[in-house]
Amino acid sequence: MEEIIHVPNEKAILVGCQLPRQSDERFFYSMEELQSLIKTANGTAVVTVTQKRERYDASTFIGKGKIEEIKALQEELEADIIVFNDELTPAQNRNLSRFFDVLVIDRTQLILDIFATRAQSREGKLQVELAQLQYLLPRLSGMGVSLSRLGAGIGTRGPGETKLEKDRRHIRSRITEIKHQLQDIVHHRDRYRERRKENQSIQVALVGYTNAGKSTLFNGLTEADSYEENLLFATLDPLTRKMKLPSGFQVLVSDTVGFIQDLPTSLIAAFRSTLEEAKEADLLLHVVDGSALDREQHEQTVHSILKELKASHLPMVTLYNKRDKGTGPFVPPEAFAISAINEQDIKKVKQLLEEKLKEQLHYYHIYVSASDGRKLALLRSHTLLTYQQFDEESGSYECKGYAPSSMKLH
Repeated sequence: MEEIIHVPNEKAILVGCQLPRQSDERFFYSMEELQSLIKTANGTAVVTVTQKRERYDASTFIGKGKIEEIKALQEELEADIIVFNDELTPAQNRNLSRFFDVLVIDRTQLILDIFATRAQSREGKLQVELAQLQYLLPRLSGMGVSLSRLGAGIGTRGPGETKLEKDRRHIRSRITEIKHQLQDIVHHRDRYRERRKENQSIQVALVGYTNAGKSTLFNGLTEADSYEENLLFATLDPLTRKMKLPSGFQVLVSDTVGFIQDLPTSLIAAFRSTLEEAKEADLLLHVVDGSALDREQHEQTVHSILKELKASHLPMVTLYNKRDKGTGPFVPPEAFAISAINEQDIKKVKQLLEEKLKEQLHYYHIYVSASDGRKLALLRSHTLLTYQQFDEESGSYECKGYAPSSMKLH
């Protein structure tokens, strides 16, 4: 019988610094989110330390008094790790590491660490490794203690066992190698997209803040089995599946990685190719956690990242998910409150998508000879066929529906 080894959760001290431009509400939610990120990384937040400052300290991020306070708390609570809620500069990270006997990481490194455990596909793993190496390269100096723990716990899961601080050339050559491999994958993905366009497939992309319930909705719409859990970044690798609408018309649905506020630029860059699924879609389905108190902030973050991806111009339907958990603020009239675990709501979403897609497709009304089985099959599989009636006098089918403008039906 195999022995089950239970690894205790690492104890973390969370540190946040609030500047004048941050409202109390936004700062509070940001610290709460950091706590959720620690939980996702299999850690436990034992205490939160915050400070209000006019600006971050250039050398240590926070003041010397706070450093002493954290040092005492770390010894008292026997914390394993100290996590800062903003990205530390290489110099800040280096200086802070000299004050503490435990690992010091920032929000970016924590997110990268979670991504390292979530990536399943070859592309996902390569993208995470690339982002981690690019993050580590300017921070190698003075990180000997941290790097000697590589692979041991939070903030250390990553590129491998090499003595990174002694081998910058190895990192640079590995970065180049990964970029070449990812370029090949991007070309393959582009060819796949071109093929979809040639086949005139309609694509819907699910976007939204992390943990909004996209994967649950994706599974309901496509009857797929993508990973879903009440954790941040439960989905990392994009999935595309077929979905049948009420009329029988099939469209492709893609589930994408969740967005998060202050998403590190390196991560947006690393995952740009997978996020291209959203950019190439005919319709975006924006899934919002309707029960979240900071829902508006989540929505703003998603809109901001879509703008950065040059996808903000695409038609979008907003769904306020988790109505079974109660709704937060007022749901605007143009949006829809649903529960992704409710079968009737899934049917309503499919109906809604069908109506929205009709607005983008071109209406047709044609007659097809009964002997032209190929054309009838094409209408059923590649257009949104809403009416089909056999006319005995002409020996043909009267067909009405909606099709992509590029499709020649006459």
